This record gives sequence, structure tokens and C-alpha cells, in this order.
Amino acid sequence: MAEIFIDSEFANYIRPLSDEEFEKLKESIKLEGIRDPLVVWNGFLIDGYHRYKIATELGIEFKTIEIDLPDKEAVKEWIIKNQLGRRNLTSQEASYYRGKLYESRKLNHGGDRNSSVQNAHLKKTAEIIGKEYGVNESTIRRDAEFSKAVDKVAEKVGKEAKNAILSGQINIPKKDVEIIIEIKEEAPEFIEPVLNGEITISKAVQETKRKIITEKLNDIEAVEAKAVEGVFDVIVIDPPWPMKKIEREVAPNEVEFDYPTMTIEEIKELKIPCADDCHVWLWTTQKYLPVAFQILQAWNLKYVCSFVWHKPGGFQPFELPQYNCEFALYAKKGNPKFVDLKDFKLCFDAPRGSHSEKPDFFYNLVRRVTAGRRLDMFNRRKIEGFETWGKEAVYE
Repeated sequence: MAEIFIDSEFANYIRPLSDEEFEKLKESIKLEGIRDPLVVWNGFLIDGYHRYKIATELGIEFKTIEIDLPDKEAVKEWIIKNQLGRRNLTSQEASYYRGKLYESRKLNHGGDRNSSVQNAHLKKTAEIIGKEYGVNESTIRRDAEFSKAVDKVAEKVGKEAKNAILSGQINIPKKDVEIIIEIKEEAPEFIEPVLNGEITISKAVQETKRKIITEKLNDIEAVEAKAVEGVFDVIVIDPPWPMKKIEREVAPNEVEFDYPTMTIEEIKELKIPCADDCHVWLWTTQKYLPVAFQILQAWNLKYVCSFVWHKPGGFQPFELPQYNCEFALYAKKGNPKFVDLKDFKLCFDAPRGSHSEKPDFFYNLVRRVTAGRRLDMFNRRKIEGFETWGKEAVYE
């Protein structure tokens, strides 16, 4: 047998086989030998890599056929077209090889020079390849971008990532494949689960973003800087609304609440210590719901949505429904990000506590979906994960 050489650049164009495909080919060769000759160019193998590997491993003889091509670029195009002729290509593989073919022909015609003649020629090249493979010119250009992105992933993440993309093992839009590089750089612990199909790419992206946001907000220097500035990333406010107790026969002497209140104008004039990007929840009741939106405007916050606490029992005014809920209006400054969106709902059930006390369920929720420095304004008890501010707050 003639000596065969392997060119890594040529080999990079060869479609890899899955473990199952490789074993099937191996069993076939054991039974029937290598029927078709391997193709070589100047002694370099250009077709039959898997058969060559098996033959070498098993000590089986094989034949070769020499092909006459003018240069390496012509060899690359021959290999690419040979791969495109396979019947079992995935759509990702077909797209990748069409893109490589376009890049090869573009290179052979002098690259992508900025001239109307050259651009017209490249457009014609894309049209010709498109007609060869039953797609339009725009698809060929997108294929070229896809192939570049896949090669970049192979370089930055590894060949196994490229194989997972082309085989369809990773379900990811072609335009988004470089996201895998971001995952590798920011959260490398997710790469192996993604490649093994243990988690989806969308889940990995979500977890990566969550990790980046959390690390950025919880960075010691960032937290210390916000402490010096006196600002927070998350603020929960339950202001002392100017409410009066309704006189009842059971307690005729109870008129005023037993804690100081503020007027609406005083609440509007509060300085809310928001960081540049800040989540804010403003607690209110049915009575003050309309004015609460005005207060958010006065604080220069953008209203987003309303959380509703469904409370067991509640006061029922004469000839009106029972008031068995409270509202936490969610607003924001800047563009804060939530770090967890799983089981994150606007309505929730939770038991009552003492007067004006907000449920632990709500605070647990806020802790889970946010990161950074948190403040609970006008609180009446110490809340884990929050700094406290209020006349009756318990400080530690």
C-alpha cells in the first residue's frame, strides 16, 4: 500500500460520523472489506477518512485512486462538493458546506474587493451555487455567514461543539450559533451539558445571563460603591399611607392608627435611593391604588405591572365586595434584569401576618428573582437579604 498523508485542513471539511454510524461502518468493513478505493491527491487523503481509520486499526488492505487537481484550493472545493453529494446530510451540514463552497469560490476570484464589478461577480457566484443546490442567492450568503460562525465556534469552544451544531444535536438557530462562545467564556460549566443534550441551548443562555447579572450586581466592589452612594438595586416600599381606622362598635375609642403616617404629597416628595438600574415594588391598597400610579411618576419610575396578594378574609364595606387583596406595583428605573423567571407570577396566595406586615412569600420571591443590594423601606421587621429603613424597623 502506498503511504498516505493526512492534511488537517482537508480533514476539517470531512463530515464526522456519530459513534453509531462509525460502528456500523466498521462491522460492514469487517464482513466485506473496503470495496471502494480511497481518493488521494499528491499522496494526501481527500476521501475515505473513516474507512482509512478502520482499515489501519484492523490491518485491512485497501486501494487508492489518485485524482488530478491543480492546487489545494481546488482540492478543498472538490472535498466540499463531495460532502454536499452525500444523502444523509442534516440541514445544518448542507448549509455549512454550501457556505464553504461560496467562500472557496469567492477566494479563488480575488476575495471581496469593494468594486461594482467584483460585487456583481460575487452575486453571480451565489446565484450559480444556489441553482446547483436548489436554493436562492440570499440563502447562499446566509450559509456563508453560518459557516464562518461554526468555524469560529470550533476555534473558540472545540471541534465537538462544531459537530454538535452540524449534527443537529444542539437545537439552535443558525444566526445564533456564536452564543455558544459566550456561554463558554461566561459560564463554561454549561458547555458539556449542552453538547451532551442534557440542557437546551436556551436554558444555558438563560442561566448564563443569570450568572452574569448576579455576579455583576453582587460584586463586592459594586455593592460597596452603592453603599457609599446610598443607592440600591432592589427597593420594596410600603409607605405609611394617611389611613384612618373605621370606627366600630367593638372598639369605639380606636380612631387613629398607632403609628405615624404621611400625606400623599410627603410620600411623593420622598427621595427613593435607586441605582441606575433598579427594581421597585410599591405596596398599596384599593383606596390608594389610583394615587399610587401618580406617586411612581413623581419618583420618575416607569410602571410595568401589578403583583396581587390574595389574602384570606378581609374587610367588607357596606354594599361592596370584600377587600381581600393588596397590590405591589412593580416599576423600574433604567433597565434592571430579573435573574430567574421560573414560577414568577403576578398573583399569589399567602397568609396574613400582623397589621401591615407583608408576607414572607413575597420577600422570598423578590430574593429569588433579583440580585444586588436590596432595601425594604418603612418595614416593621428585619427581612433576610434586605437592608432596613423605617421608624419601627429592627436593625441588626
